[in-house]
Amino acid sequence: MGEKLLMKGNEVIAEAALRAGCRHYFGYPITPQTEVAHYMAKKMEELGGAFVQAESEVAAINMVYGAASAGKRVMTSSSSPGISLKQEGISYSACAELPMVIVDIVRCGPGLGGILPAQCDYFQIVKGGGHGDYHLIVFAPSSVQELYELVVHAFNVSDRYRNPAVILGDGYLGQMMEAVEFREQEPIEKIEKPWATVGTGMKREHNVITSIYIEADVLEAHNNKLQEKYRRIEQNETLVEEYNCEGADVIVAAYGTVARVVKNVVKDAAKEGIRVGLIRPITLWPFPVKSFEKYAETPKGFLTVEMSAGQMVEDVRLAVNGKNTVDFYGRTGGNVPAQSDILQKVREIAGRQ
Repeated sequence: MGEKLLMKGNEVIAEAALRAGCRHYFGYPITPQTEVAHYMAKKMEELGGAFVQAESEVAAINMVYGAASAGKRVMTSSSSPGISLKQEGISYSACAELPMVIVDIVRCGPGLGGILPAQCDYFQIVKGGGHGDYHLIVFAPSSVQELYELVVHAFNVSDRYRNPAVILGDGYLGQMMEAVEFREQEPIEKIEKPWATVGTGMKREHNVITSIYIEADVLEAHNNKLQEKYRRIEQNETLVEEYNCEGADVIVAAYGTVARVVKNVVKDAAKEGIRVGLIRPITLWPFPVKSFEKYAETPKGFLTVEMSAGQMVEDVRLAVNGKNTVDFYGRTGGNVPAQSDILQKVREIAGRQ
């Protein structure tokens, strides 16, 4: 590994993107992710890249569409209502099979909500906030170190499958400062992009990037192609952490910042003789269904904990597939589930006959 620095999460996102070869960033300021743009504005010029503060989130995502069409590594970032404004362009990009990295540092909602951290964008990111049958590859880091590593990884995976990738973090991750150890050299995958619109040199037919298919059979064929790609992504790119799950009485499902709290609950519960495990999805899509299937018959059941009114819990219930009970505990409005409250919920589940 290389140098070790104390950095804020948002700044690490930007630094990781630059180290991954991103030289084009288009965005619009919104709390709690504005430092991503601040960092990019300074560093892009030094590296000869392009930084544009667009006139709106809608403009920014369409600029990203253009740069991606030219085969460039490109990124945008925003938070919750800003991501909502980008959804039309995200759907276009998924259909046109354009690699890009989108960062969503989530704030509480609905509506303008507030600037405090939340996990209430799960539905709009994982289930597709735009229209059509598409998927984004969604990474959910739980530390600033993981923010760095997953941003670099997201660029590689996005290029590999010609599919938009998302870093989904809550406001705590964006604003907190932690030590980050950077690699001396990033594992950048060099992937040819013969589809890119970079000029023909009068030597080939024009490349066309589009998301419109007027004829029904042609559009269905394209949809089938996309679905086949999504199946390959599900087979090859699912990431998950299984923590203390073997022999557990209760398994908690959580991601991001909440998963950090749950790890302390696991330790506290052990002192009371309650065996608790944690399944932490690192990719929210593809979702780690097999991990939940493996532990579906955990003696006392499952508990999903989120900074939302309950969104990922639906995927947990689908994965468990009726083989066990799945309880939920969540906080909203920018509140974080407290360690003591989660432990009390675990006690209740463990005490069932």
